[in-house]
Amino acid sequence: MGEPSGVERVEAALIGVASLGERATLLQFSTAFCQPCRGTRRVLAEVAAMVSGVAHVEIDAEERLALVRRLGIVRTPTVLVLNASGEVVRRATGMPRRADVIAALGETV
Repeated sequence: MGEPSGVERVEAALIGVASLGERATLLQFSTAFCQPCRGTRRVLAEVAAMVSGVAHVEIDAEERLALVRRLGIVRTPTVLVLNASGEVVRRATGMPRRADVIAALGETV
């Protein structure tokens, strides 16, 4: 998973959730016909279920174009790993490997 591009912060209300994960949030941007997005959804949901305090939020990029532009999302799937404060600590495009997601979560402390 790659480095974040600049300092970014994502508030819970901005992505339409009541609160971010206690430890981290896996924020996934997808589109309806994106095959790798389905696999990404599965990997992130599995990791969120395994690791305490981690939430998985999926955003339909086509429905949230203003947010996509604001965060510089250029393709799907894109995953942002947010720490508990909503700061982007990692950014990746394409379907991530489970081990890479778990390693990225280690940087959210």
